[in-house]
This record gives sequence, structure tokens and C-alpha cells, in this order.
Amino acid sequence: MSQQVYVSGVGMIPFAKPGNSAKYDQMGAAAAKLALTDAGLTYDDIEQAYVGYVYGDSTAGQKALYQVGMSGIPIVNVNNNCSTGSTALFLGRQAIASGAVDCVLVLGFEQMSPGALGSIFQDRPSPFDDFDAVTEKLVGMSQLPLALRYFGGAGLSHMQKYGTPMESFAKIRAKASRHAANNPLALFKQVVTADDVMNATTIWPGVMTKLMACPPTCGAAAAVLVSEKFAQQHRLNMQVYIAGQAMTTDKPGTFNTDDMMQVVGYDMSKEAAAKVYAQTGIGPADLDVVELHDCFAHNELITYEALGLCPEGGAEKFIDDGDNTYGGNVVTNPSGGLLSKGHPLGATGLAQCFELTQQLRGNAGDRQVQGARIALQHNLGLGGACVVTMYRQS
Repeated sequence: MSQQVYVSGVGMIPFAKPGNSAKYDQMGAAAAKLALTDAGLTYDDIEQAYVGYVYGDSTAGQKALYQVGMSGIPIVNVNNNCSTGSTALFLGRQAIASGAVDCVLVLGFEQMSPGALGSIFQDRPSPFDDFDAVTEKLVGMSQLPLALRYFGGAGLSHMQKYGTPMESFAKIRAKASRHAANNPLALFKQVVTADDVMNATTIWPGVMTKLMACPPTCGAAAAVLVSEKFAQQHRLNMQVYIAGQAMTTDKPGTFNTDDMMQVVGYDMSKEAAAKVYAQTGIGPADLDVVELHDCFAHNELITYEALGLCPEGGAEKFIDDGDNTYGGNVVTNPSGGLLSKGHPLGATGLAQCFELTQQLRGNAGDRQVQGARIALQHNLGLGGACVVTMYRQS
């Protein structure tokens, strides 16, 4: 990385259930305004904007940002499935690091419908055709929605490899609820126990209950990124900077290893994390706080290992020892994560950025990780892409 990139402003609106939120353009405009206010800038200071969303027509980013300002700047619309928000962040950071611009607005939003995710375009090949073929071969369960088959299958793979009990996934979901109880922006704030999770409606016998899956969610979040020179000139907040970042996509092993963990991007996550550790000279043992992609409790568990937070096969012990929460090795998803905070696809990556920025500023209130100085963000999208970002306190 060349030019240093600072996160000078962040904004996020409370997440909501489908049907209970404002329209996407209103949510997006609100989050963008919050980030600009936090940075102490106006829309006229922004040189480029990158806007992420999955379910929406082209140029929805313009529709949202035109309510904030119409200055004629480049607005790039980004769609990369569940990693959309962090992909927009990756592009914005890259634009500043290259020296092309000094001040960028990154926005993510999603207005979702109730129910499981599905394909919109039925008259053309699905990006998931190859993933579906491998999944059908390995786990079947074609009666289930695709995301449940993918991540439930990955969890089942881990159970078969390492003897991981289903209760480990339940403990992750219970931990998420305890964290979300302290987050006023989270969708689900009710605390549940591991027993509550185990006794919830069964989706996949022996593998998954309803509470182990994140819900469809609507929401928006944003960040203002600036160069060091710009921050100094405008006397902006320079407490948090992006120390390293990497984005990866699938390799042949996704489809030819006959392992559902690979189908859902285990190696993508592992490689992206390794690149960031190499860039920064900081390893997983040095991390204070992590926001990772827990679309299902199963994915949080396997991601502990992909990010090197514990050894491969060591996730059960990591969870049982409490090393994934306050008082342990590294606090994971203090926001409540996707499981409890919610998962508006395009906004998720920016919501993670919001949380980690607040943690490193010391502004996270009752969920503050004491002494947090180094933070890692992991955002995964099937189809596929993974973005891992490291933030540091200046």
C-alpha cells in the first residue's frame, strides 16, 4: 500500500426488518449524511463515491446520493453479493492509496424482501450454477434454500472432520445475542442461550436451527476515507487508518476438493487474511477485535480457523474457552454480527467498518473492547469474493 488512508467519518442507521424500513434511497442518504457530519465535511468535499447494493436497479447509488448533493462527481455502483460493502470500501481505499484522489465517500445499503435469498433473473445462467452442482453432489438437501445448503453443508463438513458438536454453533449465536444487547443499532437485541438456539425450529436435523441463520435485513452504512495530506489540511479525525487490505476470489479448489468448506470460501478467507498479515507484519495473535462474516453461525466457526484466530480443528475449544468474547483472546463481532445486528447485504461491509472505527476510537459504549488498538474486518460473498481489512489506531 502506498498513500496512507484514514477513516475520518462513519455513519450507520438502525437496521430493520423488511417492510419496517425507509426506502433504499432514504436510508442511503441518511447514512451518507451521518458519515459526512462525523467527518466534519460536506458533500462538496467528496471527489468520488462508491455505492454498494445487491438488490436494486442500476444507478441506485445516484438516486440515494442525489439527495445528499449533486456535484457531478463520479459515482460507481458496486454489486459483489454479500461482500458488496467491503468491495466498495476496497475500491475507495485503492483510489486514495494510488494518489488519484484524496477524499472518497463509500456507501452501502439494502432494501430487502422477507424470506430466503433467491435468484432474480430466471432467463439466464445463474452465477451459482457451479456451486449448486457441487453442493447437490456433496450434501443434496435440495429442498432447502441455497444459502442454507451452502453454509449448513460447510458446518457439517467441519463436524465430520473434527467432531465439532452442533452445540458449538448454538454457543456462537448465543454470544452474538449478548453482544447485540449493547448495540442500539442492532436488529435483534433479545439475549438467547445456547439451549434456546438448540431448541429453536429445526431447519436441518443435526446441523442447523432457525436461530443459527441471519435474517433478511434493511439498512445502510457509510464511511468517508481521506488521504493523510487531506486530513491534515482539513484538521480531520486521524484516529483510525487502514493498515492493510486484500480481496480474493475463488480458485479451482472451490469446486474440485469435494469440501463444502471450500465451496463457501474457506480458502478465499484464509488467503485474504494471510495477505493482510503479510502487508502489515501483524498476526492474528495481535488482534484486539474482529468483525467477521457470520451469515450463519457455521461460517463464524470456520472463519475463526481461516483467519488464524485458532488452529484448524480448534474452533470448538476456542469457543468453549470464551476466547471469542470479552475477557478472551479476541472479541469477535461485538456489534452482534450479522446473526443479531442483521445483514442488509450491501450495507454489511460498511457496518463492520463503522463498528471497528468506533471501537478503535473508544466510542463503542457498553460494548467497548477495552484497549482496542488493532482490528480486523472479514466480509465474504459467495460467487465469490472475500475482503479482509485491518484497521489500526493512530
